[in-house]
Amino acid sequence: MSDVQVSDKRTVSVTINGHVYTAEVAPRVTLADFLRKECGLTGTHLGCEHGVCGACTIMLDGRTARACLMLAVQVDGCTITTVEGLARNGELNPLQQAFWDNHGLQCGFCTSGMLMCATEFLEQNPKPTGEEVREAISGNLCRCTGYASIVKSVLDAADRMAADEGAR
Repeated sequence: MSDVQVSDKRTVSVTINGHVYTAEVAPRVTLADFLRKECGLTGTHLGCEHGVCGACTIMLDGRTARACLMLAVQVDGCTITTVEGLARNGELNPLQQAFWDNHGLQCGFCTSGMLMCATEFLEQNPKPTGEEVREAISGNLCRCTGYASIVKSVLDAADRMAADEGAR
């Protein structure tokens, strides 16, 4: 018998949307559950819990990741952006506004994952074609829109962002 005592919880400290969150979590807690339950950030949705649907997509150290496939203990010391971190000073960012204006959401369940996926995509490809947008969002499932309004929203956001860049 060993004298070493093993705690069933681990301390996790992570920067989420510019705020540091520190909590004691069980090693088996998923990042999605940590975000929703421990941090109160419910914009990250849980759909399939197998990484297939994309509803739980977040940005982890600047790259998209599926929060349902990661454990909270894996992100200790990392920086995360959730859908709640996209707006600035209470105003929707150009991508969020384009989704609103172009009906890129219906039930809203896939929207947070789509926004996070499109955010990374537009950072890498600021002038995409419709086909490139379709390919970029192909890992995120939507059961409501048929994707046409989502593609239109991402293309509109790219135009808005280019106009904002040109105005500077």
